[in-house]
Amino acid sequence: MEKRAFLAVILSIAVFYLFSFFLGPEKKPAAPGQVAGPAAVTPQPAPAAAPLASPTATPSPAVAEKDVTVDTAFYTAVFSNRGGALKSITLKKYHETLKGKPVVLGNDADPQLYNLSTRATGFNLPDNTVFTTDTDSVQVADNQTGQLVFNHVSGQGFTVRKVYTFTGNSYGIKVETQLFNNSAAPLVGAFQQVLTYPAVHKVKDNRFDTAGSYLFADDSLKSDKTKDLTGSSKRYDKGIQWAGFADKYFLTALLSEKNSIASVELKKNASGYLESVVSSPQFTVAPGQSVAVEQRLFAGPKDIDILKSMGNSLEQSLDLGWFTVIAKPLLYTLKFFYRFVGNYGVAIIIITVILKVLFFPLTHKSYKSMKDMQKLQPKMAAIKEKYKNDRDGMNKAVMELYRDNKVNPMGGCLPMIVQIPVFFALYKALMFSIELRHAPFVLWVTDLADKDPYYVTPIIMGITMFVQQKMTPSQMDPVQQKMMLALPVVFTFMFLNFPSGLVLYWLVNNVLTIGQQMYINKLVKD
Repeated sequence: MEKRAFLAVILSIAVFYLFSFFLGPEKKPAAPGQVAGPAAVTPQPAPAAAPLASPTATPSPAVAEKDVTVDTAFYTAVFSNRGGALKSITLKKYHETLKGKPVVLGNDADPQLYNLSTRATGFNLPDNTVFTTDTDSVQVADNQTGQLVFNHVSGQGFTVRKVYTFTGNSYGIKVETQLFNNSAAPLVGAFQQVLTYPAVHKVKDNRFDTAGSYLFADDSLKSDKTKDLTGSSKRYDKGIQWAGFADKYFLTALLSEKNSIASVELKKNASGYLESVVSSPQFTVAPGQSVAVEQRLFAGPKDIDILKSMGNSLEQSLDLGWFTVIAKPLLYTLKFFYRFVGNYGVAIIIITVILKVLFFPLTHKSYKSMKDMQKLQPKMAAIKEKYKNDRDGMNKAVMELYRDNKVNPMGGCLPMIVQIPVFFALYKALMFSIELRHAPFVLWVTDLADKDPYYVTPIIMGITMFVQQKMTPSQMDPVQQKMMLALPVVFTFMFLNFPSGLVLYWLVNNVLTIGQQMYINKLVKD
């Protein structure tokens, strides 16, 4: 829907402004291979596979699957010892609806393979390996840290330990996966962390309009939807900073620490879920030695400040389209004013006024040029009548008329075109900003990211657009003018289901434009 609305706005603005002219005339931790045991090893090219020696540690006995709950001020997470995985994470500060249940991430992952389930290549650590843990729950206070440790002692002479470290005031979770070689032969391999995500969401919500796989690799954002992975897989292996799954407002991603992600493979698995396999670089662990692969997990809101604080270019997950370079500064500005006024609706009004002031010289020139063109219409009609059978002569006479009256036929168009990138940048910033989600304005407008429940603001917006249209100088004939008056009706219906924050921007902009046109009409007398 968002793409159709975006296209409709582009076409409508293009028609509105061009029709009259052309139809008239973070912290950097250890790299993979850093030791988390008694002695250090350095990753090296893998030698030929060697047979595993008899185990020197007692294998883990068969254990039942169990859950461990981790509670912080920001979230409540449920981990499983099956795969040492994350089953779900409940975000305490965000809700599905205005007064509904908290947002839960990960609960819709593949039940056969939980998020962040650990497996390995090169040695035997299969999917859904059941780890042991002595912990039943972890409580983490603000500014404090806590740990959850999973262990697996293999019957083939190695031990895998997975350590989660939590901070009470952060959505970031440190994930360290360790391998201890208790055998008599080197171990060569790599760890894999597996993320899964629904191919199709059962709940129809515009939050999932842009849901899919997102990763930042080779200095650019890569996004893949279900249709991109049907019947095939994709692999990324250059400069991976993070990889995960996201929707419009929330992101679950695994972040690299000193190149601890070597590759990411995306596919649709046998259960019908999207699967992202995040692999570490290959390592070699000598007998009696150990290795640790350190990464970070982020599961939280796509708030631009929170994302930026995580490092690794995680803020790139907030994709604001073609004009991101303009949209993100506008979003920062919106948050800046919110800190002073405490209301995002008021902040939107302030930004709209500022933009109107900044573009006043351009719009003033545009409307003045349109007014001057309108005054020349009688002379233009006379020229057309005089040279109706001589196109070259008519064009020459029209250009002389423009020159004599110092009128630029493109003067009303070009200043408006310059503003279009800013408009669409603000459009994207307001449309995809989690800051507006469930943010109240006044009275009945209780959620600036949702539509106006009573359609009051879209209707008023349509009325102001109609007034603005009537005041705009035009060189069109009466039939064309009537056709153009249909635009406010089209926009009104289009904006009925738009976020009320975006409608508020357009409404305030229309009101300011009407005032500006009244001022210009006084300056440029007929």
